Amino acid sequence: MTGTAERSRDVAAGPSPADGEARAHAFYGRRKGKPLRDGHSDLMETLLPQLALDLSGPAPADLGRLFDVPVTRVHLESGFGGGEHLIAMALADPDLGLIGVEPFVNGMAKALAAIERHGLAGRIRLHNADSVPLLDWLPPASLDRLYLLYPDPWPKKRHWKRRFVDRANLDRIARVLRPGAEFRFASDWADYVDWTLARLLAHEAFRWTAATADDWRRPWDGWPGTRYEAKALREGRVPAYLRVERR
Repeated sequence: MTGTAERSRDVAAGPSPADGEARAHAFYGRRKGKPLRDGHSDLMETLLPQLALDLSGPAPADLGRLFDVPVTRVHLESGFGGGEHLIAMALADPDLGLIGVEPFVNGMAKALAAIERHGLAGRIRLHNADSVPLLDWLPPASLDRLYLLYPDPWPKKRHWKRRFVDRANLDRIARVLRPGAEFRFASDWADYVDWTLARLLAHEAFRWTAATADDWRRPWDGWPGTRYEAKALREGRVPAYLRVERR
């Protein structure tokens, strides 16, 4: 959703690392919504600095070194919204290290509250800005999976250049995924699903793994659902779930 999946269609509010000229080219929408509750504000000031990745120096060749506890695999979710999927993955697999990206302040605060409540700080690292600098910082072939779930579809044609799925960002994703790792994409916006699939099929680094229609009509195993998905279903939109493998 920058690579953020934050589904804002509102005007940007609040300061952003991408303010100014760069902000016009960001892939996400607004940065801030309603005022944060006191507890959430405290977490943004205390817990987020502990979990935030520092991109000013080189990334470790082994991403496992980012975490406080041993992990066997590392997944990244670009634009985690309120963190429902990110937290569900962490709870389901104690050997999994997770990197979560979310520029939207309210979504980040909600995720921080869940991380603290479930004691997950040792296995989660966060980036509260655009995904592109993070993807460029990560070492080659360092991720076991990357998720882009319900990204802002930027439905107006004049905004299509702000859709996260483009050749440059697919190159970035291909670079950081290990051979055999998966890129997973979900959206309820049919035009963006078609857009994404066309670009994935045209990219030499990816192989679409679907064998039947149910492979993109149904979510993958372990899918916890998200509030964006629930809203889409309430409003009569049909989600699609794409999985491609890094060759």
